[in-house]
Amino acid sequence: MSRKKAIVTGGTSGLGLACAQRLRADDVEVITADIASDPDIRIDVSDWTSVESMAKKVGAIDILVNSAGIQGPFAPMWETSNQLWDQTLAVNLNGTFYTCKAFVPGMIQKGWGRIVNIASIAGKEGNPKLSAYSTSKAAVIGLTKSLGKELATTGVLVNAVAPSVIVSPMVDATPREGLEFIRSRIPMQRFGQPEELAELVAWLASEKVSFSTGAVYDISGGRATY
Repeated sequence: MSRKKAIVTGGTSGLGLACAQRLRADDVEVITADIASDPDIRIDVSDWTSVESMAKKVGAIDILVNSAGIQGPFAPMWETSNQLWDQTLAVNLNGTFYTCKAFVPGMIQKGWGRIVNIASIAGKEGNPKLSAYSTSKAAVIGLTKSLGKELATTGVLVNAVAPSVIVSPMVDATPREGLEFIRSRIPMQRFGQPEELAELVAWLASEKVSFSTGAVYDISGGRATY
């Protein structure tokens, strides 16, 4: 059996780094793609030309983990600038769309593939003062469900994970007011660890999963209600 090859966007820090490390533990060849730190490939996922160039360089892959994302502005919706709104959706939503568009054809040709999109519980419930982020993650969930149905007979499975708060640099950038609100909504009364999310992602990226696509897996410490 040939070794699987994966792209992990946002793979040099936080959730992406944990996912990359966990996949490598399963002997997956992982290529990290990021705009910061020291990635294997430096790209801006919000720029189609950058993503298309990466896809041409890397060639066909087996696993795509879309972890690149930004929190965006922490402010009431009506005080959110148009620029920050557009930027948040460009990274979180368009970045996911671009990478899927770039790598899905090769997966279809292989007859096997796994795509795991990092969404958020905020995309299901909405978090106050995080309207841009919540909207972008809701859209990622919609994209996952639609693409999963489109690829259902191809051998390519598309699923999403919806964490509440996982300890990461993004959490460090969140105002204390926002963190306390979110923590109060989690029955376990704690934030998740990157390694906990990475275990779920690794399972969804594996051959162990064969009858699930277009699904959203909660990892929320009990917060999720649907």
